[in-house]
Amino acid sequence: MTSINPATRLFSRLELNESQLTHQPGSVFSSTALIAGTTVGAGILALPAVTLPSGILPSTVLLILVWLYTLVSGLLIAEVNLNSMRLEGRLSVGFLAMVENTLGKLAAKIAGGAYLFMHYALLVAYMAQGGEILISALTKVGGIPNHLPGWLGTTTFTILFGGIMYWGREKFIAKLNSAFVAIVIASFLGLLLLGTGQVKSVQFLFQDWGAVGSAVSVMLVALFYHNIVPVVVTQLEGDSRKVRQSIVIGSAIPLVMFLAWNAVILGSVNPEMVQKYHHFDPLQILRAGGAGEWLGVLVSIFSEFAIVTSFIGFVYGLVDFFQDVALIRQRGLDQRLPLYSLILLPPMSLGAVNPHIFITALDISGTFSISILGGIIPALMTWKQRQNQDHVHQLLVPGGRVTLMIMIMVALVIMTRQILSMVRF
Repeated sequence: MTSINPATRLFSRLELNESQLTHQPGSVFSSTALIAGTTVGAGILALPAVTLPSGILPSTVLLILVWLYTLVSGLLIAEVNLNSMRLEGRLSVGFLAMVENTLGKLAAKIAGGAYLFMHYALLVAYMAQGGEILISALTKVGGIPNHLPGWLGTTTFTILFGGIMYWGREKFIAKLNSAFVAIVIASFLGLLLLGTGQVKSVQFLFQDWGAVGSAVSVMLVALFYHNIVPVVVTQLEGDSRKVRQSIVIGSAIPLVMFLAWNAVILGSVNPEMVQKYHHFDPLQILRAGGAGEWLGVLVSIFSEFAIVTSFIGFVYGLVDFFQDVALIRQRGLDQRLPLYSLILLPPMSLGAVNPHIFITALDISGTFSISILGGIIPALMTWKQRQNQDHVHQLLVPGGRVTLMIMIMVALVIMTRQILSMVRF
């Protein structure tokens, strides 16, 4: 067998334009932006609420550890995907196909159930919250009457951004997503500049290491991007070097943003406030500051586009999922309609009926679904794939079986902790 240089691509993406084949290689920048945009979503808005009881230093340490865990997990998925593409001779191998080929049909059904539940639950949250922000902005700017029905925002958000993804070509969506990520970063920097004026240095001294564990599930949700790793691998033509760069940089950008955001918000409030407010909204603290109207505008812009970028990534994840299980073959415009209807209509309907239907379930689904999809299954797939010595495999994660065992054990501990807390409750 001829060895394959790990720094070279596995295939070339060609596109037929006016009777000419043109090479359409994906860029590291676009793939990095897709990962970063998928990661920076509603999770960052909820993060300070769960890290406030522990303090800045404990939550910072935990956030870095959770990022390392999700980074290893993302690289494991990419490793299995690259090897599956090479062994099967396919240009694209989705997550479910990888699970079935390596672990069997039962594992694929478990993974598929967790995958669907998490994606639809998060899409409901994104559509509902994104629609609420959108309608609120329109009432302020466009003079639209207040007290509009809640379903209108969810529906408008879905039609607008779902329609863009339905009609837009992949290259256009990639450029648009990159522009949205730039807006997120710019508005985020503005928020930090305005928010740092309220930071009290004494708050950095507060530490409660015993309370830090309760933030793990939200951190996992906030740092999850693994659904679009197979998409990135295909976009980058199976080039392992580019894939690794995109995953590392694309996940590190949100980490830096989360750390800065967490420090600014926690430095602006007293830990005792968590006892006073059961549902603490950190953004209200910023709006109550002396920055005035500009702060509220930046909060709205940052929140909306952070949700939109995550929305794009999760829709892509479901497109890849349904095409992978061969429910719908996307060969033309007529096949795209049932595919996107299947993806968008169920969460839009649930969000329109009751925007808060999954608020409680998100924490639980994040804990179990992401522990399964981002911890146990990637480790088991890698373990099984590496046992086959008859093929040349691309290794993206060092440490051998010890690393894989740690990944599985951590996921089991997180799930066990959640179960025990539910029983005590």
